[in-house]
Amino acid sequence: MINIRKEVSLLSRNTFGIPATASVFVESDNVAELTDFLRSFSDLSAPLVLGRGSNILLVSDRLETVIHPVMKGIELIDETDGHVCVRVGAGEVWDDFVSWCVNRQYAGVENLSYIPGTVGACPIQNIGAYGVEAKETVEMVEAIEKQTGQAVTFSNRQCLFGYRDSFFKKNKGKYIITAVRFRLSKRFEPNIKYAGLETELSRSVSVALKDVRQAVINIRRRKLPDPSELGNAGSFFKNPTINVEKYSEINRLYPQAPLYSVSQVYWKISAAWLIQQCGWKGVREGNAGTHAEQPLVIVNYGGASGMEILSFAQKIIDSVDRKFGIGLEPEVNIV
Repeated sequence: MINIRKEVSLLSRNTFGIPATASVFVESDNVAELTDFLRSFSDLSAPLVLGRGSNILLVSDRLETVIHPVMKGIELIDETDGHVCVRVGAGEVWDDFVSWCVNRQYAGVENLSYIPGTVGACPIQNIGAYGVEAKETVEMVEAIEKQTGQAVTFSNRQCLFGYRDSFFKKNKGKYIITAVRFRLSKRFEPNIKYAGLETELSRSVSVALKDVRQAVINIRRRKLPDPSELGNAGSFFKNPTINVEKYSEINRLYPQAPLYSVSQVYWKISAAWLIQQCGWKGVREGNAGTHAEQPLVIVNYGGASGMEILSFAQKIIDSVDRKFGIGLEPEVNIV
């Protein structure tokens, strides 16, 4: 069904805990009804699609129209000796889906455990953690084109996945994802080369799916603040990509800098390291600050506006640019 309400608070609907109001709030668990709504209200002013609000910073205190897709269901739609294809409603909680997979011995998303948000947000951000990205298992994305109300599908290739990027992110606001299909393996091959994960599992004689999931959960709980206790949206910035010249400069001046090769001509450098080198770890200004344990996470200590968080983030961007000549790019969607 579809439920349309007016003057709805978004305070509890974004993990940063930013106060904002939706003039019109549309909640739907039915694709056909949501399609009809969009066709009937083609004059909507750029409606915002909001899942659990775990990767968003609201800088405006009022939004005209917010659409909240809550399509549910996890359905096994194809199976071979080695793989399964699973169709998942966009409104399913991402970590519930990961748990569902691990409990059935379906491998591929276990390294993405404990990431907040819904399944519908997964392909937009191409979520990733501990050496794994969503693009490795996403087979197809089902969506509605906002302007026409037309149902469309995207193959993995059409999603144009990149580092925390996708076709949907490049075309922000044009589509509402209603379901995602995943291709998962029945044959578990642990991907635990990521340093922190390998250390966490070093005492294990053998590693099972559930062990990887629990190790990831343990690490994330230690490193990241709980949004219910301290407002945040996880990592605020992407790890920057640098070219050969900048790599050589950084490697010469800072041989301890964490650098990771992504091709023959490009490297990634840790945004957290850059921020910490500029002295921002655990810094608080007013109601905004960086987390004491993880400088990549900007937190709301209570009462911060979206603009206050954004202003604080900009100071970090400017500081890193001055010291290293490297531009930080927000991972969080700023609305």
